[in-house]
Amino acid sequence: MGRGTPTSRFVSRNFLIATCLVLCFLTLCASPRAQQRAAVDLSGNPVDPLRVSPGKAVVLVFVRTDCPIANRYAPIIQRLSAEHEGKVAFWLVYPAKTESAEMIRKHERDFGYQLPALRDLQHNLVKQSLVQITPEAAVFDANRPLVYHGRIDNLYEDFGRARTVATTHELGDAISAALNGKTLAAESVPAVGCYISDLE
Repeated sequence: MGRGTPTSRFVSRNFLIATCLVLCFLTLCASPRAQQRAAVDLSGNPVDPLRVSPGKAVVLVFVRTDCPIANRYAPIIQRLSAEHEGKVAFWLVYPAKTESAEMIRKHERDFGYQLPALRDLQHNLVKQSLVQITPEAAVFDANRPLVYHGRIDNLYEDFGRARTVATTHELGDAISAALNGKTLAAESVPAVGCYISDLE
């Protein structure tokens, strides 16, 4: 009594096996979808830039290979990264779905980038950073709140209209604020450049 008939025990065992198989199948199916949603490095490995640099502020700079304004900012992005090495983790983020890993590698070589690059194919980082333009930067402090998103500086007044030199330096100010726990006068400043489209 209490143990059930051989038939019921057989059914119960088969039910448990079937349940385990279904769970394993769902796990295997969900994993690729989760990876597709994540940003990936140039080898296709999922990367969350906000989790791999604990204790550091994180700067995501959104660029694309064919945006002339973004390309003009390459030396400034490199300089800011070098100035804050050890305290800030810089990442280049390529949101254009049409740009392959090889195109991005060539772009980095052509413009002398020494920064890790990510492909944000599903625009998760775009949405998390509230950006719309390349080039545009997002700054997260060490505790991961978004403290700034917007232009790098005011070199460009409009598309095709540039100053001789920038007179404000929003990204640099945002990095300093993130490192020193200060509040910015403006947490977002519109950028000038190439629009990030969800229709690519």
